[in-house]
Amino acid sequence: MTDADDAAADATNDEADADAADDGEATAEADGIAARYRVADGERVLAFDRDGRTAAVAQNVDGYAMLKVRPTPEGDELERYYGFDMALDHAAELLGVAPRELPVPDAAADMGM
Repeated sequence: MTDADDAAADATNDEADADAADDGEATAEADGIAARYRVADGERVLAFDRDGRTAAVAQNVDGYAMLKVRPTPEGDELERYYGFDMALDHAAELLGVAPRELPVPDAAADMGM
């Protein structure tokens, strides 16, 4: 392997690390609602917490499956939705707030079908 090959491999690894960081975890907070987005165990999960009340929206990492709404990130599925807006509506209901009040990290904004 040449020095040029080593440099190219390092650049590729750096890009992969940056992509992993971009997709790994993000947070947002507004009006007392905390949102945490993470990618783990083959799922993209957007979890919300407000005054001890929780809700989560999950989708497989491939992005083609319906969104699952859960009471917690690890909880049992309550309902499935095609659209992100409908899943957020249900999550907001679980938290007792309007959907427009939910902070959504940029990394999670493209969830849904």
